[in-house]
Amino acid sequence: MTPRAAPVRAVPLPRWWSGPAYGLLGLPLAFVALPLYVVLPHYYATELALPLASVGALLMLVRLLDAAAEPLLGRLSDRLYQGPLRAVLWVAGGSALVQVLGLSGLFFPAVQGPQALAAWMVAGLLVTCLAHSQLVIAHQAWGVRLGGDALQRSRVVAWREGPGLIGVVTASALSVAWGAGPMLVVFALSLLAGWLALWWAPRPAAPAPRDLSAAFAWATVWQPLHQPAFRRLLAVFLCNGIASAVPAALMLFFAQDRLQATQAQIALFLVLYFVSGALSMPGWLRAVRRWGLERAWLGGMLLAVACFGWTTLLGSGQIAAFAWICALSGIALGADLALPGALLARLVERQGAQGRSEGAYLGWWNLATKLNLALAAGAALPLLQWLGYSPGIQDAHALQRLAWAYALLPCALKLLAAGLLYRLLIRPSPPLHDQGVTP
Repeated sequence: MTPRAAPVRAVPLPRWWSGPAYGLLGLPLAFVALPLYVVLPHYYATELALPLASVGALLMLVRLLDAAAEPLLGRLSDRLYQGPLRAVLWVAGGSALVQVLGLSGLFFPAVQGPQALAAWMVAGLLVTCLAHSQLVIAHQAWGVRLGGDALQRSRVVAWREGPGLIGVVTASALSVAWGAGPMLVVFALSLLAGWLALWWAPRPAAPAPRDLSAAFAWATVWQPLHQPAFRRLLAVFLCNGIASAVPAALMLFFAQDRLQATQAQIALFLVLYFVSGALSMPGWLRAVRRWGLERAWLGGMLLAVACFGWTTLLGSGQIAAFAWICALSGIALGADLALPGALLARLVERQGAQGRSEGAYLGWWNLATKLNLALAAGAALPLLQWLGYSPGIQDAHALQRLAWAYALLPCALKLLAAGLLYRLLIRPSPPLHDQGVTP
């Protein structure tokens, strides 16, 4: 067993703007996900006439390549943080600039013809996604290095994920109302604002001197997976993430064909869901103070099952009922956004990796996040086709099976995740209500 390093002291956050200064960058980092994974495929298939099957296959290829690079980017982040923090900030600025240029090139390609457009899309997506991943990991590592007890860690994650929800809602509205050009301008300005705010954010504690030749050997990329505690947490995170990604992949089909909702009503559903998630975060922080991180997350999972199971009973025209479900399940979303990241940050500190190799943990964590999206789409859509559903169908049996896939499958996966959380994280060693105590 490797000896544990002395824990890095928590960074005090004395001013009210310390959290927002760190978290503001989360808005554009979440903003860019919707143009990349929702708007762009539709744009290339409809506006640029690239075959839909080609778009889907190429997008999946890029996602897998991007996911595979996450652990390596995590180790590079560790190495970057061993130098002066100014270097971290300037590399972050470079990644931000690459994202703006890459996304602009994707929406305004300089080539024509199917083959040239396909190659342009793959190259642009790879460059943009890798720059995005690097900046996401660096931003998350900054928060992990701030340290603190369970409540402060939850606040740090909430400061990052709250603006992220605002970014998703903003991107949804702009892509529908204004189009690609204005959306890219808002993205570039918000990314610049987030990067500038990071210069005023609380500084992570300085790392201890290390032997870099040994510390950053590529073999250490696998180090987090050698930790049983990390494997247990990652198993819960994967199962819960797939449960959340399945309805995300099927939401448009359910709303359009099962509920017969209009585009304006679908936009309202999305806004209710994400705004409720953002507004619920202070409540989840109070739950952490009272019950601890694990039990608060368990409560969020059970709340999601309780309110989302109602969806299977809905039929055509039941818009108001589904709006309530979106609002309630959005509250459960707040727990999924704020608490797993805080659990990871605490685990990194307990393993002696805070300020040393947290990037390796974050790399595998983000790989799991992207695998969740890929597995959900790769499993749910073929399952629906096998069950006899196709977009636009009005067959009652096929629509009922759509409702089962949209609601019952995620509820079953959520219950499995809740069982794993209790069995792997809560039951073996009841968590301390560490109000300033980090055992």
